[in-house]
Amino acid sequence: MSVFLYAFREREQILDIFELVSGARLMTSYFRVGGLAYDLPDDFVPTVTAFLDIMPGRVDEYERLLTGNPIWIERTVGVGAIDTEAAIAYGISGPMLRATGLAWDLRKDMPYCGYETYDFAIPTATNGDIYDRYLVRVAEMRESVKICRQALQRLQDLGPGPWTTSDRKISPPPKSEITHSMEALIHHFKLWTEGFKPPIGDAMSAIESPRGQLSTYVVSDGSPKPYRVHFRAPSFINLQALPHMAKGRLVADLVALIASMDPVLGEVDR
Repeated sequence: MSVFLYAFREREQILDIFELVSGARLMTSYFRVGGLAYDLPDDFVPTVTAFLDIMPGRVDEYERLLTGNPIWIERTVGVGAIDTEAAIAYGISGPMLRATGLAWDLRKDMPYCGYETYDFAIPTATNGDIYDRYLVRVAEMRESVKICRQALQRLQDLGPGPWTTSDRKISPPPKSEITHSMEALIHHFKLWTEGFKPPIGDAMSAIESPRGQLSTYVVSDGSPKPYRVHFRAPSFINLQALPHMAKGRLVADLVALIASMDPVLGEVDR
C-alpha cells in the first residue's frame, strides 16, 4: 500500500469523527462565539479512543516505508533547504520553521486554550530541507496523539458540563427554551437576524495551525458586522519562500518541494 493510501485511510477516520460531532466532514462550523454548536455525542469518547489506539502504529508504518528508504532520502535530503535566518526573514512559521532548528510554537511560546497545562514536546530538525520537514511532521503526529489523550482524559475526569455560554445575547438559546420562553424566542430571532454587537475596538488572536501561525485581526465599530477583518494565513506566507528554496534545483524537485510546504492553495488564492 502506498503512503498516499495510508494517509487517506487515517484522514477518512478523522473526518468521520468530525462528522460524528458536527454533522459535517469539512466545513464543520462547530466552534462558535460563546462555545460550541452542540454538545458532544455519547459515542465521541470511545470513537476517539479507538483512533488514538491505532494511530501510533500507523505512524510506525509511515516511517518503515519512508524514513530509511534510499530513494526517498536521495530525493529529499539537501533539497529545498532554508536556514533559520532566511525563514524568519520570509515570515515562515510552523513545521517549516521548526525544521530549521528553531523550536517556535505558539502553543508553548504564546499559550492559549490551556496548552501550557499539557505535556508535549516541540519537534525540531537542523537542515531545513524536505527530509527534515518530513521528520518534524512525523514527530508532530506522535505529539498530537499525546495531547489528544490528555485532553480526552480531562474530558472524562470533568464529566458533563456546559458546552456554550448561558448569555442568550451572545449564544442562541436551546430549542427547549424557545418553546416556552418569549424572552428566549426574542433572543433567537434577534441573534439570527441582527447578530450581536461587540464593543468598539480591535483584537488580534493567533493559533498554531498545522501549517504555522494563523492570525485573525478584527476591528469593531460597535455594529453587528466587523469594520475590518484580516487573516494572516500561513500557506500564503510560507509559499513566498519557494523561489529561495528552489534556486539551483531541478524542475523535478519542485513537486516534492511544494508538497513539503503543504500549502492550502485555496487559502493562498483567496
